[in-house]
Amino acid sequence: MDGIERGLAGRARVVRLNALSVEGRELAARWGIRGVPTLIVFDGKGETVLRQVGRLQKDTVLRVLAQIEQG
Repeated sequence: MDGIERGLAGRARVVRLNALSVEGRELAARWGIRGVPTLIVFDGKGETVLRQVGRLQKDTVLRVLAQIEQG
């Protein structure tokens, strides 16, 4: 995630949550997160456009983000 996050500087907001914190547990329940790590990408309307559990697929993440930027 670090490499993806650095590449997105100024283009997207990355929020990391600790699944063991109160806030992390609340949001995990809200979004149905069952495994760690989980990456969820939201579009500008707050809709989920990508969900990855386990090892992140950088190419997929960057492709989806490019699609969001294109509208």
